[in-house]
Amino acid sequence: MSHLRLSPTPRRRTALRCALVVAPLAVGLTACGSGNPLAATPRDASAKVSFASAGGGKADPDKPLEVSVKGGTRITDVTATDAAGRYIRGELSADGKRWNSTAALAAGAHYTVRVSTEDSAGHPGRKVLGFDTTAASTGLHVAFGPDAGTYGVGQPITAELSAPVKDHAARAVVESNLKVTSAPEAGAGSWYWVDDRTLHYRPQSYWPTNAKIEASSSLDGVRVQDRLYGAADKPLTVHTGDRIEALTDAGTDQMTFKDNGKVVKTIPITTGKPGFDTRNGIKVVLEKQAFVQMKSESIGIAAGSSDSYDLPVYWATRVTWSGEYVHAAPWSEGSQGYANVSHGCTGMSTDNAHWFFDHVRQGDIVQVVGSQGDTMAPFDNGFGDWNLSWDQWKKGSALGGSAATAAKSPADPADTPASAPARLRPQTA
Repeated sequence: MSHLRLSPTPRRRTALRCALVVAPLAVGLTACGSGNPLAATPRDASAKVSFASAGGGKADPDKPLEVSVKGGTRITDVTATDAAGRYIRGELSADGKRWNSTAALAAGAHYTVRVSTEDSAGHPGRKVLGFDTTAASTGLHVAFGPDAGTYGVGQPITAELSAPVKDHAARAVVESNLKVTSAPEAGAGSWYWVDDRTLHYRPQSYWPTNAKIEASSSLDGVRVQDRLYGAADKPLTVHTGDRIEALTDAGTDQMTFKDNGKVVKTIPITTGKPGFDTRNGIKVVLEKQAFVQMKSESIGIAAGSSDSYDLPVYWATRVTWSGEYVHAAPWSEGSQGYANVSHGCTGMSTDNAHWFFDHVRQGDIVQVVGSQGDTMAPFDNGFGDWNLSWDQWKKGSALGGSAATAAKSPADPADTPASAPARLRPQTA
């Protein structure tokens, strides 16, 4: 809300100049002290000032605050602040008779309004009013993810909304009240609207190593749309560890494991055979399971077919919800480093899989190149966020332009929505 003041009237300026011209300086100052109406203590202007939205109990935050004056009185200044001292924008009519807020009031908030006036004789007046706005009937909550802890530098920050937000302007309100910071600083970052309830946040490049990342919402009481207001929610703090990157080359059947840019280990591997090609692209470690019973039925392969399997698998690191893992595959050690014979997973020896399992955490990067498979979709099969260029990513923000839906890979019968219970998610071998 603007803090507006009107200049003194021409009549008062003329009177002041005359007093100073016709008398010595000391006399002139005395004349100003005793005769200038602006020097007088402001009178109580309660009888002249009315509040259209603030009288009679709590005010409706969906309606603008209106201030008006009667008779020969005019408004010279209005300030309206909430309990935190934040101003509400407003505008004053040309004749000084009316003022109204031009920004939405917050729900469940307390405001103090200070109105300065002047009567026809130039005498100042003052009216101060405190009022509350009604609480929101429904609140929009934000749940940040992942859980507090330490993650790899590829882990996106997520925000799940308790109600859908479809309107672009409403999305901009939500997004402008969601804040993500990191120390050390991560540089440019942005939210992406995955759908009406889900946002992902990532910087232009991976997070800094050993960083503290904080996500918070200032939506409490903020009007989002219609009768929907933001609610208070807990902030999130997570940390990053080292920059771990596992580069899987399906063309050479080798994995190069890097820690903070330094090659630590090169591991012979096998990836998906023709018809079950491993997806290319940047993937993020989703979870680790020391043991998984992998069954071909979970990816649509009928029991008894030539490609069916039912295998005990150890040291399994999941990178897609549709069933891609990095895991121990002792049955294919003869092909590891030479040929691709799996059903989509990255297989390696038991010792190497155990070592890999122990050296990665959720959020670490596993990138696949050289495969004949499609590129991993950005959002429907885990965290493929980094497969969008920075320009593509920014288009998903409601603040930087119209939100764009990222293109998805062709439908895969093995794909399962990320919201499916973990025990029902498929596995490949």
